[in-house]
Amino acid sequence: MLDRYTLPEMGAIWSEENKYRKWLEVEISVCNAWARLGQIPKRSLDNIKKKASFDVKRIEEIEKVVKHDVIAFLTSVAEFVGEDSRFIHMGLTSYDIVDTALSLLMVESLDLVEKKLLELRKVVKKMALKYKMTPCIGRTHGVHAEPITFGFKILVWYEELNRHLDRLRQAREVIRVGRISGSVGTYIHLDPRVEKYALKALGLEPARVSTQVLQRDRHAEVMSVLALIATSLEKFALEIRHLQRTEVLEVEEPFTRGQKGSSSMPHKRNPVRCERVAGLARVVRGNLQVALENIPLWHERDISHSSAERIIFPDSFIITDYLLKEVTDIIANWQVYPKRMRQNINATRGLIFSQVVLLALIRKGLTREEAYQLVQINTLKAWHENLEFKEVLKTDPEITSHLSEKEIEDCFSLEPFLQKIDFIFERVLS
Repeated sequence: MLDRYTLPEMGAIWSEENKYRKWLEVEISVCNAWARLGQIPKRSLDNIKKKASFDVKRIEEIEKVVKHDVIAFLTSVAEFVGEDSRFIHMGLTSYDIVDTALSLLMVESLDLVEKKLLELRKVVKKMALKYKMTPCIGRTHGVHAEPITFGFKILVWYEELNRHLDRLRQAREVIRVGRISGSVGTYIHLDPRVEKYALKALGLEPARVSTQVLQRDRHAEVMSVLALIATSLEKFALEIRHLQRTEVLEVEEPFTRGQKGSSSMPHKRNPVRCERVAGLARVVRGNLQVALENIPLWHERDISHSSAERIIFPDSFIITDYLLKEVTDIIANWQVYPKRMRQNINATRGLIFSQVVLLALIRKGLTREEAYQLVQINTLKAWHENLEFKEVLKTDPEITSHLSEKEIEDCFSLEPFLQKIDFIFERVLS
């Protein structure tokens, strides 16, 4: 599945080649720090920086024997460097390298997710403004409620994306840390200045305290951001799926030239892309559960988190990256049908204006209970007898004793429902 949906940039970040490149970057940064403290001769450091490299296939060969990926990596590097390789990994434990490099990978990935989020937000804002004053029916519980505008509906998405940007930036700072503190985090074979110098060069901050690993609540916070983003994208896709139903048909996802919707029914135009978004979002949410379960580890560390993280981190970032690109394209190229929205507004024959009538009667002096009962009786009659609600009201003497014909007519205007739309847009977009 991942090969099919991998996007070049995010896929490259989580490739084995890039992982080992980050490991080597951390190792060399530590060597620089040791040399700064006089523990590695300049000649040896220059040789390490000149020759240090690795071979992925060779690492795989070695790992089959030693059953330890970091040892296999270091052996491959040593084959390139030669005698001076004795200074590489000096005083370190595996996760000084693995966790610090993982933070670099996650920061780089979050940068890309932020870029895609900003692209989606731009498209969503454009659509919100385009359909700012396009009336459509608002629905609660799937039932017609009162008129809104399609742009207002999309503006809600825009503000949701703003919150995700805030969460992403916060999570990126939480994970922008590393650790170069040894086997149980106590610097027993290290000078703390090595960590300080090495991490500064890598653009990371030292964790104030760690065990053999960075504490996994940090990684779970990043995963929660990805899960929230994916879930919002599913929310948007679910709305489009509903609006594309034949009985509704206010919006359709793009249906490209030559596309076919069914092997047996040529007329079908199914929201398959939105359904795919829904399915993949579930994977990201499921991976969050794994990340949460990786937080409690035995004592200063066990390895139960490691195998799961090799799956959930690349998969979640790659899927989220794909979903952002997919939803951006869907919204940028969807089909919107304002005329159908108008038809759906009229589908209940005026029942959606019942609250306007209710409030008009209250302003005439009726109690809320009296007005509610009176309006509800007339809505039920209009609904069951398939009549225009406005005309039913005009024939009810109890209604007409309080409201003139013009006052009844005025209750059925769309205009009042548009009056506060500008205010809401200004509050969000300012």
